Amino acid sequence: MRRWLGAAAGLSALLTLSACTSPKDVLEPSAIAPTDQSTALAQTEGTDTTTAAPTASAPTTTAAPASVIHKTRVQFAPIVGTPVEAAAPLTERLGIQARTRGITLAGSTDTTAPSIIMRGYFSAFTEGKDTTVVYVWDVYDPAGTRLHRINGQQKAPSAGSGEAWAAVAPATMQSIADATIDQLAQWLSTQSG
Repeated sequence: MRRWLGAAAGLSALLTLSACTSPKDVLEPSAIAPTDQSTALAQTEGTDTTTAAPTASAPTTTAAPASVIHKTRVQFAPIVGTPVEAAAPLTERLGIQARTRGITLAGSTDTTAPSIIMRGYFSAFTEGKDTTVVYVWDVYDPAGTRLHRINGQQKAPSAGSGEAWAAVAPATMQSIADATIDQLAQWLSTQSG
């Protein structure tokens, strides 16, 4: 019963967040800056990979066909619901993982239209000694038609003594980024080139 109430509270918070437009709750797409492959590799070489979130690992997927991946230009719209401090590890990891998987990121000032636009909605709640982050990514085409939805939740021990976003560890947000890019690549592999 308690687990059901927690999930219901998370879903309710997500639905509320979808209408949120407060500037402090929106992470601008410029935070996920496109960089070249060599920059991504240099960044990942210095990353400590032993800090994975202590929850279930991201699903393993097969690589998407290169023709689909390399043709896809992804632009991340502002992320709703996360404070900048909690979103920073997410956006950094999204960029690194996307480039590692061969997905091209389109910046907000790019003149070439993206193939898809991803809009993220996030909520966090603390229950006991654990904090859960619930997330939804809607994938749209440039005309605004929703093509796909990626969603999930990541539960981890609370970091520090705060609640909700103050208790979310960077490793939790990085794990969400890993799962997001894995699910995006898996979905792209089912699309025709």
